[in-house]
Amino acid sequence: MTPSRSTHRTFLVRTALVALGLALALAPGAAADSAAGPDPIWQSIFARPAPSPVHPLEAKRQDLGFSLFFDTRLSRDGDRSCATCHQPQNGFTDNVPRALGRDGTALKRNTAHLFNLAWSTSFYWDGRESTLERQARQPLHAPNEMAADLDRAITLLAGSADKRAAFSAAFPEDSGITEHSILAALAAYEKTIVSPETRFDAWIGGDANALSERERRGFRIFVGKGGCLSCHGGWRMTDDGFHDIGLATSDPGRSAIAGGTPGIPAFKTPGLRQVARTAPYMHDGSLATLEDVVAHYAGKRVDRPSLAPNLIRRLELDADERAALVAFLRTL
Repeated sequence: MTPSRSTHRTFLVRTALVALGLALALAPGAAADSAAGPDPIWQSIFARPAPSPVHPLEAKRQDLGFSLFFDTRLSRDGDRSCATCHQPQNGFTDNVPRALGRDGTALKRNTAHLFNLAWSTSFYWDGRESTLERQARQPLHAPNEMAADLDRAITLLAGSADKRAAFSAAFPEDSGITEHSILAALAAYEKTIVSPETRFDAWIGGDANALSERERRGFRIFVGKGGCLSCHGGWRMTDDGFHDIGLATSDPGRSAIAGGTPGIPAFKTPGLRQVARTAPYMHDGSLATLEDVVAHYAGKRVDRPSLAPNLIRRLELDADERAALVAFLRTL
């Protein structure tokens, strides 16, 4: 199969980033300077954006969406909410390989975290939805998830004077509570779920002592030898792309939806912010720990023709390198 020009350009950019990472990570003195701050190029790549001001009307929608996120009245049985699977205390995941549906069976895929979705342009592991509003609608209506009866849910919500007032204030153009306003409020709240600043941010900001020597070594592997940067660049540490990374899976991923490439089981690159809190990993939850993730890329993946071209082939990491890379990931 011949790649498109845009695919080729993307591959060249990623290859250049990996080459840059190798050059800087292995530069003379880089490994020896245990108190080194980041090179300015990494500051430009990984610096967080400045927060934007919030319009008062948007703030009301965010507050309303926050309350709806935890409201079990949106589910048919009144026993689950968005937060049932996207648990704030667990990094907006549920820490199980696959959540259980209404009938007690496991859902198809691992619960993805919700951090930094305001900057995303596609949603779900296969990218089948293009907006947060459309993403929010899916679990509401999925028969084995919340299975919402929206007419019933709207009636229940409208029975609360506080909720009526909140919807009226947040959506003055609407006549009463609607599915549109429910989804818009949920999306407004989800856009506020931004990963907190960490020691890595302090280091990127210029505090040379914010990371330990082992953590800095892990960073050099991340941007250099490991080739992680080619998919996990930017402050969110994701390219928002879709790749086959060699998981042993029968799930067709993006290849089964419009826009995917037939025969390539590609899945969206997850952002790595708060990654230590969002185990287990991958679309099927098959990797329990960060150590397992590193081992996957360093020799345990399935080799096949559809593998992402920017993956480092035959990556070899010794025990110290693996520990350093995991230590760095924990700073995110």
